Amino acid sequence: MAASSKTCDFGWTPPGFSLRGTDGKTYSLDRIAGENGTLIMFICNHCPYVLGALDRIEREARALQELGIGVAAICSNDATSHPQDSFDKMVEMAQTRGFPFPYLHDETQDVARAWGAECTPDFFGLNADGALQYRGRLDSAGRNLADAHTRRELFEAMRQIATTGQGPRDQTPSIGCSIKWKAA
Repeated sequence: MAASSKTCDFGWTPPGFSLRGTDGKTYSLDRIAGENGTLIMFICNHCPYVLGALDRIEREARALQELGIGVAAICSNDATSHPQDSFDKMVEMAQTRGFPFPYLHDETQDVARAWGAECTPDFFGLNADGALQYRGRLDSAGRNLADAHTRRELFEAMRQIATTGQGPRDQTPSIGCSIKWKAA
């Protein structure tokens, strides 16, 4: 079922975390943070919204890292109900695609809950002080193919954050598959 992210709560400081990456290392928010900001993306392996935009997600991650922005992706989906989002499948996807960012497993879903993640993809853009400044979409194409008129909203917002510390006030929420929560 399609869901959308909430609007940006400017200045909110997300809680830290310690999650295992597909490369076998453990990552904290502090370890990921870049000198000019941080982008945390909630994605997964199966979502058509993520898969449709994955080439652009990877491109933007590389471009943002060149601007001094730390980037990581987190998969929080229940792997019991969605086995394609299991840690082993995450490792396979990260290796096959050569992700330019750590791909982290939130097995307990504690990070997704603490951050208020709603969908995949869901983007959290933080400034250099670790305060939320962007909670919008990747671009105007969504899961469709981008064309010459596709505005690079995430990249533009994060570039502004890297330069000024402030995100744009006009943001369009991301849309994607809902997070697949574990049964209570």
